[in-house]
Amino acid sequence: MFILNGKTLPLDSPFVGLDGTQYPAQWLRLTTIEEKKAIGIEEVFDSNKPYDQQYYWGYDNEGNLIPKELDDEIETTENGNITKTGLKTLHIKKNKEITNSLLLSTDWYIIRKFDRGIDIPNNISEYRSTVISVSQQRESLISAVTSVDDLKKLYESSTTIIDGETITVPPQMPNWPLSMNL
Repeated sequence: MFILNGKTLPLDSPFVGLDGTQYPAQWLRLTTIEEKKAIGIEEVFDSNKPYDQQYYWGYDNEGNLIPKELDDEIETTENGNITKTGLKTLHIKKNKEITNSLLLSTDWYIIRKFDRGIDIPNNISEYRSTVISVSQQRESLISAVTSVDDLKKLYESSTTIIDGETITVPPQMPNWPLSMNL
């Protein structure tokens, strides 16, 4: 956030400097911090700026996001060791929960096969195999990340402009199967 003479300057809005000079709307975006300071503008960190609480603790004094721990950490205390669960472990646990919930409705086919020897329908076997395969792919992707930003990118699409054309890159996570094709 930028402050001039105690007033907040909104981005992309024209403003008048202390000496009466009128500045265009894009001036704050196009200038360096040194140029801003030269006319009396201060850059102040906005502590109310939103952030993704799933991945970050908040902002430091310079306005940089503070990432949560990616990997588990063991902290030694006088009462013994305490494991602080990292984001990778939390995401893998959630992945396993989703996998189990998707397989739950078809578990009885496995029990029926074991108890009475009745074959599992092909569409059920294919569905279960797909769920397990997707689960393994997702877990591998989560395990391979080396930063909180990379973990976040697994779940989010991004937009890039190449040669004036907007290109949307889908999330890297494979999608869960939608149905069993009954």
